[in-house]
Amino acid sequence: MERTNPSLADFNAVLVLLRCGSFRAAAEVLALSPSSLSRQITGLETRLGARLFDRDTRNVAPTASGLAFGRVAERMVNTAEDGMAEFEAHLSARNGRLTIAGLPSVTAGLLPGLLRSFSAGHPAIDLRIVDALSGSVIEAVEAGVAEIGFTAGTLSARSRLTFQPLMDDHFVAVGAPDGPLRDARAYAWEELVEMPFIAMAQGTSVRELIDGACLRIGHALAPRFEVAHLATAGALVAEGLGITALPTLTLPVLRTEALVQREITGFGARRRIGLVWRSGQSLSPSAQAFLTHVRQRLAVRSGAQWVSDGSSGPPV
Repeated sequence: MERTNPSLADFNAVLVLLRCGSFRAAAEVLALSPSSLSRQITGLETRLGARLFDRDTRNVAPTASGLAFGRVAERMVNTAEDGMAEFEAHLSARNGRLTIAGLPSVTAGLLPGLLRSFSAGHPAIDLRIVDALSGSVIEAVEAGVAEIGFTAGTLSARSRLTFQPLMDDHFVAVGAPDGPLRDARAYAWEELVEMPFIAMAQGTSVRELIDGACLRIGHALAPRFEVAHLATAGALVAEGLGITALPTLTLPVLRTEALVQREITGFGARRRIGLVWRSGQSLSPSAQAFLTHVRQRLAVRSGAQWVSDGSSGPPV
């Protein structure tokens, strides 16, 4: 015989009636009239093809089928309540999962402190970090591998991502203590480009800003070494093979305890750090909570959320 599955309201009505022992008391708990509750139980019995309660004008007693159904109803209601509690925790960002993509310089220099404070307030959110070079951060967010990403620069006008600027990262000169930067003073950019220079590879935002700074002074950069990874640049500098210029957020990737940092004058550019996420798609509660946390922890300029017009170079 074909039956219509009971609703959660049916399961709950049977449980309350079992506990209260009368239609009047159960109806008060359920905010129904006794006649409405009676019709609901009668309809359920008809659909099930089984009598759940024996009743007369004064008494209500569960049948064997009613007791069996009550045990099923308790499991169903408890499961539903547990499920809603889990969903409410998701909505309130008490638990969940969040994947964040980021440039190695950002994941090493900026992200650890943010994650520490965020995790303290959201200990049940599982966090996964994808550190990637160049356009891989953008690709990870566009493909949905990561929900949000830390990147540098701005975005192409064709991008389907929203860019939220967070901070500007200034450049410093880095060298060995006994090398060309041994004097504890500020160095003009014109001086630095004449020294043996270790440059990041073409296509990174660091290199594009370096090349832009050279263009402003009419001096083409002729690096002694070009490297793809920050740790390699730091190792070459530490060996006295040259100097480099890097944004301050990259410095934790280097062995800076063995190096000196000097202020640069006349560089004329800063690297903009920001967050990206897919435009037109709602962030998960976990991602929204993290974004709010980042905005609270960092000095974000008023009204800074926009989709870039593509006026700067690609991110690293």
